[in-house]
Order: sequence, then C-alpha cells, then structure tokens
Amino acid sequence: MSTPYDKVRELKMAIKESQEYINYMAAKERASQSPELVASLNDYQEKQFDLQKRTIMGEDLGGEVMQQMQNLYQILARDPVAAAYLQAQVRYTMMVNEIYTQISEVVKV
Repeated sequence: MSTPYDKVRELKMAIKESQEYINYMAAKERASQSPELVASLNDYQEKQFDLQKRTIMGEDLGGEVMQQMQNLYQILARDPVAAAYLQAQVRYTMMVNEIYTQISEVVKV
C-alpha cells in the first residue's frame, strides 16, 4: 500500500519530468547567459511581486502604475529569450498553482 509520502515522491518526479518544468528550466538557463537580461527579469519580477502585494493589501494602484508594468513587459517581450522565459515561467507557475489548489482542497488549507 502506498503512503502519502510515496505519492509526494511520485509528484516530485512527475513535476521534474513535466514539459512545463523542462521548458522553464531550459528557458531559465538560456536567460542566465546574459547578466543584463537576468537583471532586467529580476527587476520586472520584483516590481510584479510588489504590485501583487500592494493589490492584496487593498491599495489602489491607478492606471499609471499598471501602464508602466505593461510597458516594461513589452520591452522585455521584444527579446526572444526573455519572452520564452516569461512564457515558460507562467506555464510552470500555472501548473504548480493547479497542483496546490488540488492539494488544498483535500487538506482544507
């Protein structure tokens, strides 16, 4: 009989073997070849996280802040390596979020 621990190990392997994870890791590796791109991506992600945090806290961000983020995204998306990284990251994050949602339904977190 398998235990939840066995299933967690299976899930870990399934994630590592998933196309979403493989694509994300490959895109991350390609992006890491350019220190300037890494800095730009990190800056974008920090700003994105800050916006999410401020939104959760109920702060009204206004259209200007959102437009600035959209402009920054458009600049990054012009670089094929950055665009591939951002797409792969979104797909991987969506997969992980779905897994978390499924698990949280069972444990009622």
